[in-house]
Amino acid sequence: MTTVAVPVSTRVYQAIAENVQRVVRGKPELVRLSVAALFAEGHLLIEDVPGLGKTTLAKCLARSVGGTWNRIQFTPDLLPGDITGVVVYHQNTERFEFHPGGIFANVVLADEINRGTPKTQSALLEVMEERRATVDSVEHEVPSPFLVVATQNPIEMEGTYRLPEAQLDRFLMRLSVGYPDLASEVLVVMSDRARVRPEDLSPVVDTAELAEAIEEVRGVHIAPEVCEYAVRVAVGTRSHPAVRWGAGPRGSIALVRAAQAYAATEGRLFVRPDDVKVVAEPVLAHRLVLTPDAELAGRGAAAVVAEVLAAVAVPPVG
Repeated sequence: MTTVAVPVSTRVYQAIAENVQRVVRGKPELVRLSVAALFAEGHLLIEDVPGLGKTTLAKCLARSVGGTWNRIQFTPDLLPGDITGVVVYHQNTERFEFHPGGIFANVVLADEINRGTPKTQSALLEVMEERRATVDSVEHEVPSPFLVVATQNPIEMEGTYRLPEAQLDRFLMRLSVGYPDLASEVLVVMSDRARVRPEDLSPVVDTAELAEAIEEVRGVHIAPEVCEYAVRVAVGTRSHPAVRWGAGPRGSIALVRAAQAYAATEGRLFVRPDDVKVVAEPVLAHRLVLTPDAELAGRGAAAVVAEVLAAVAVPPVG
């Protein structure tokens, strides 16, 4: 009797998902997509109204990985140096020394990112893209793997600074938590009474295992016709009548990477067109700039992505 080896990414996903769902109840698909973003080495933006567990989810993801993690609470008085670090002169040693900022960790929770000033946001987003911080003309590499999980509240306008589209494009996915159903909310309330909190979670994988899972996901097979299908979906957003600016090539790359990661969370080392469909909205919607008429009519970017998916022919893949 032969034993089929379980992919590393599948084992790591199951461990993280089970750990996170001890606290985040009734949201298995949200957890799956969140872990898929980690596997794709992409940064994650969690956006929703207050009280739905954005920060809780981000904390649970950070605490499930046995590397270093930092929480940066964004406020209007937060400075770029608080993110990247500063160079300080020490009189006792008569030397300048670099003091790293909050960005130097394997998992960084950027809480309420839209409360930081544009200059501070740019400091974070530059490191997210380059995976290094430049302080006084000296480059400092961040740890590997490096993942940023940011949260923001979309309804409060006072004291917030909207992320520009070019900066939103740095995030692999944007997810919304959404309200739980009745049964799940009962579990949430019971968990609160039992004091099951993110702080109670222990790491279930180390950074070496996560790095191995990330490397495995890079090798997940995607057939040329499925890859072309993903690119056609991204290109389709550019010609949609409700879209002023569609997803660029970075969006096509992100869509393929996210589909590979999603397939791995389901225990497959090959991509199906359905994987592309599942991740299309969280990967592409935040990259679209709608026309003024579409915005006035109340059309959402998610609905546009759904229309593009319906219009693009699905390849017949065996």
